[in-house]
Amino acid sequence: MRQGIGAVWIPVVILAAFVVLVYLGMWRGWRKRSRKHDLAPLVPVPDSDAEPVLEASARYFGTTVAGEWLDRVVARGLGARSGCRLSLFPDGLDVHRPGTSFRIPDRCLLGARVAKGLAGKVIPPHGLLVVTWRHGDYVLDTGFRLTEGRHQSWIRAIEAIVKENAA
Repeated sequence: MRQGIGAVWIPVVILAAFVVLVYLGMWRGWRKRSRKHDLAPLVPVPDSDAEPVLEASARYFGTTVAGEWLDRVVARGLGARSGCRLSLFPDGLDVHRPGTSFRIPDRCLLGARVAKGLAGKVIPPHGLLVVTWRHGDYVLDTGFRLTEGRHQSWIRAIEAIVKENAA
């Protein structure tokens, strides 16, 4: 039996239209989420010859509103997971990422801790280094998975900077 050419192409066209609609919906949702948090521009990483207190390779897992581990912030490129390089200086934390590198100045650092997850992603067994910081009107949590797994040394160093700024 020979089927008409339309019988073969109709399901293909319907499937392609469905895929396009799904991607369009995802794109619109991402744009809507980026407008939800009206963030000021991020502080760029300055050129510096100073030696960092700590440095590590990490995986950037995202940024959320502090205390709301599911409220992902996607504005200013903070929503995309990526590899990164962290450099901690006495005057701030530099996050070197493809496309969106930024600095968290020392006066904006509020603390650090280990958490099991962030932005809807749970990371066993050692969890994530979560840095809490202030940016404009928002208090944010940013999560990193250190490749060397030295979370406690980072927490101690960040807490020392926070304590020094509070004094």
